Amino acid sequence: MDEIYLDNHATTRTDPRVVDGMLPWMLDEYANSGSTTHAPGRRVAAKLDECRGNIAKHLGAESDGIVFTSGATESVNLAILGVALHPRQKRRKIVSVVTEHRAVLDPLKRLERLGFEVIRLGVETQDPATIGMLNIDEIERAIDGDTALVSVMLGNNEIGTLQPFSALSAICRQHGAILHTDATQSVGKVPVDIVGIGADLLSFSSHKFYGPKGIGGLVIHPDSMSIPILPQILGGGQQQNLRSGTLNSVGVVGTEIALTIAIETMVEETEHVASLRDLLWSELKKRIEGLRLNGPLWTGPLRGQQLHGQQSSRLQPGPTDSGSHSVAGLHPARLPGNLNVCFPRVDGQSLMLRVPQLAVSSGSACTSSEPHPSHVLMAIGRSEDEARGSLRFGIGRFNTESEILRAADVLGEAYAELSRFVA
Repeated sequence: MDEIYLDNHATTRTDPRVVDGMLPWMLDEYANSGSTTHAPGRRVAAKLDECRGNIAKHLGAESDGIVFTSGATESVNLAILGVALHPRQKRRKIVSVVTEHRAVLDPLKRLERLGFEVIRLGVETQDPATIGMLNIDEIERAIDGDTALVSVMLGNNEIGTLQPFSALSAICRQHGAILHTDATQSVGKVPVDIVGIGADLLSFSSHKFYGPKGIGGLVIHPDSMSIPILPQILGGGQQQNLRSGTLNSVGVVGTEIALTIAIETMVEETEHVASLRDLLWSELKKRIEGLRLNGPLWTGPLRGQQLHGQQSSRLQPGPTDSGSHSVAGLHPARLPGNLNVCFPRVDGQSLMLRVPQLAVSSGSACTSSEPHPSHVLMAIGRSEDEARGSLRFGIGRFNTESEILRAADVLGEAYAELSRFVA
């Protein structure tokens, strides 16, 4: 049975070019980058400095604004808990969104137990073009002079919604609130520049853009380097004491290669995954009556469209006039490879059991073992039954048109069989 992997939001395949680039730093140059008393250690340290600089350039930061972590979950915890719990932090309000990942929601619960006021904003549920998006008026009412931190996901991991960061950033600056974004699903997939989007802190994971697992980072805006952040891991004082521990040199190398490839091929790759997303959606609609889209509508690939008024080999990311992002093939409200679909009258888990050759999911990989329906789908107005009847497809670099057509076939057949048992 040939498997078809359509769960690229959970993780991506490590690109073979990344693996090839990592191998010398596993087999030959394996010294500890902190061991600068000898030549092997200095060579690794120099390589990591080079990688740090390139990653910073890709994300609009300075080299000392990149803090390497084990991945986005640790980065998010460092940002949220590090800002809120620093001894110099006197503000006691945190603002976020109900559709955030658990990596954000769980630290917020901890802060709430410690006496912080936590505001969780709702999202748009009616307008098909902006489902899952924040309401700017609600943001303005929620953020005030006592707001320490605002944490908003750039691109949603379940329904793909991209948030209006231009307006959000302006409101945060007005009140002196620190803005953090969980950009895990966005880095390497859409233009992301921390200066362009106006965030102070940005979290990412390498394995979401075809790099290795176990490595990610917290990016700090060049003008926000003085933000007090309480370290969450103590030890050797590495990385300006913000995150102790021996650096994962192999992972850093892999991350730099993966991000460079993603940036250099973003236009072509966006068109590729967006066209496959369009194809899957249209083929499923042919086979299944009453299929519903979860998340914002899109217009399909816009081939040849210029990026923010200019063509460039290096994408120049940043908010458009509408406060969203624009790139060829990308609807400004949704990640290009994201498709989340509600199958009428059936249970999504039962449907998945009938298509073992397809790797898809019902939501975040971090909550796949939980019996509860998706909190994201519930937040955009889906009923519990509708949420349970939904599947998420993450289309990626290595998917092909033939795979998409086969996936539509097997899903259509499985749905027809399953729906026979539904009254």
